[in-house]
Amino acid sequence: MPLESTGAAGPLPALVPCLLLRRGQICLPGPDGPVPVRRRSGEAYDVFDVIDRLTPAYPLLYLADLDGLERNDPQLEYIQELSRDIPLWVDAGVRKADQAIDVIVAGAQKAVLSSAYLGGPRELRRAWRLSTELVFEIETSNGSLLPVDPGWKSADPLAIVQAARDVGVESVVVSARESEPDWSLIRTIASGGPTWVDGTFTPNEAPQLSAVGAAGGIFHLDAVLASMDVTS
Repeated sequence: MPLESTGAAGPLPALVPCLLLRRGQICLPGPDGPVPVRRRSGEAYDVFDVIDRLTPAYPLLYLADLDGLERNDPQLEYIQELSRDIPLWVDAGVRKADQAIDVIVAGAQKAVLSSAYLGGPRELRRAWRLSTELVFEIETSNGSLLPVDPGWKSADPLAIVQAARDVGVESVVVSARESEPDWSLIRTIASGGPTWVDGTFTPNEAPQLSAVGAAGGIFHLDAVLASMDVTS
């Protein structure tokens, strides 16, 4: 679904694939965190083959750089290579403002700054002064915000989103670890600007995006990878 698709009531919410990448290997969510995924033959999926499958259907890829998220060591070479084929929003576990700029210089269209990793509003303001190509993410679990830097001075997701938007960041990603997104929270956040639904969102929940005014949903690649295994 293109980002600029329109219907009778205006732009339709976009569906955006999420690629989890650890040391160049594709992963999918597991009960205890992301796990590597392989074809039925036992071979690993080639990340560039997957990008070739996604590019005709989707104008944007959300890249969760697990090396950056887990080890503070983003895969800048992969960001550089993948960005040549498809625009990227990259979540690499940015802690400091200069790390966001490293991600953008490597080729990301947008750097995602997460409440669960970023070192508070001071680093957000610093990053915004260096580049406005930023997206802000809040991460929740069972309806509560995941622990954040004490500099935020609040664990209220609405307050933190407002602080980010006061800096100038418009687009917000709501990433829910619970069984399904908190659509009431998303509706409230979407009333203040472009809002994207990540985490446990699945494509079959797409009608909910319009209902709450969300700009789009970010989904994992289970079905895409399964279809590649069937057709290869």
